Amino acid sequence: MTFVLALTILCLSLPVYVYVGYPALLWILTLGKPTITHSRKEAFPSVTLVISCYNEVAVIREKLKNSLELDYPKDLLKVVVVSDGSDDGTDELVREFSGDGVTLIRQEGRLGKTMGLNLAMAEVESEITVFSDANAIYASDAIAKLVRNFADPEVGYVVGAALYTDSDQGASAQNEDLYWRYELAIKAMESRLHSVVGGDGAIYAIRSELWEPLQRQDINDFVNPLQIVSKGYRGIFDSEARCFEETAGDFDREVARKERIVNRSIRGLFRVRSVMNPLRTGVFSLMVVSHKLLRWIIPLFFAASVIGSAILAIGGFHFFQLVSMASAAILLLAFAGHCTQEKQHLAVWISVPYYFVMVNLYAVRGVFRALRGETQVTWNSARSQQEQR
Repeated sequence: MTFVLALTILCLSLPVYVYVGYPALLWILTLGKPTITHSRKEAFPSVTLVISCYNEVAVIREKLKNSLELDYPKDLLKVVVVSDGSDDGTDELVREFSGDGVTLIRQEGRLGKTMGLNLAMAEVESEITVFSDANAIYASDAIAKLVRNFADPEVGYVVGAALYTDSDQGASAQNEDLYWRYELAIKAMESRLHSVVGGDGAIYAIRSELWEPLQRQDINDFVNPLQIVSKGYRGIFDSEARCFEETAGDFDREVARKERIVNRSIRGLFRVRSVMNPLRTGVFSLMVVSHKLLRWIIPLFFAASVIGSAILAIGGFHFFQLVSMASAAILLLAFAGHCTQEKQHLAVWISVPYYFVMVNLYAVRGVFRALRGETQVTWNSARSQQEQR
């Protein structure tokens, strides 16, 4: 029983560390540090804005108009759209903007976003490259805010703040928005301490010279930043460089997106596993393990803790009787959410347990798929097919 007790306490402690202890540790380690821990000044290097898309006819016109209206010197900003074999009229619409200097790079064969970016980066000649998605609408000064951080020669990539515009539209959007605000707070503290862990496909920039061609299975906005940190550079989060987008808007699409991200990210982490070596990357190694690796495998510890708590509860341990009752309540509420047809109208006391349980289940499924050698390299827009039409 002693072994079961020790194992259960360990399995319960790890999720607490990841979700509460790690942010608290970041807060402690950044106490007394200035908000900005690197050099920053207004500058206007040459920039290429690379927009990735697949069948984005519903939003690409607005995105291109937004890109061309950005407050940045026109002669220093080039807009490139990479289309991964779109067949809904996206490419034809992009070509309408060729007179405004927009370049279309079409990738045949549906090879995935990463291979499309390899194509685009082979033609980039600018000092800075900014990566974006078709549905991410930039604040007018977003690029200017991003590039000011490269005044520090130690900065290799900069991540902006992607904010949701539909956080009040249903339970799924509300939960995703709450989770994302928690993530943004962590990113800010990581940036002050060393480097933000990973990029954001909606808005992040790199020194173009630091790009390395990626493998097809790599998730670019995670593997590329890790490669840059492994070279000795920092990654900065700039909360004032903002873009706006919508959530997936649906629980099922949102958790499927999480599975795809985890599936590709865990493979990418072990491909650049040198960043987990504290002798090479210092405190960043702790950050990437705590923020990413441990979070991805937390469902396994949750499962072990539930089983262990049940055994200890039967053995008469009162604390674990309470833990077992709480676990059962969370699972029952999650199951109630699963059985509800109109998930967008779930009460918060059902939607939060349901979202939490489903995200963790799909995350561990993504891990197991990666271990089996299955990696999803193509993607579909999170927006519904009805919206696309």
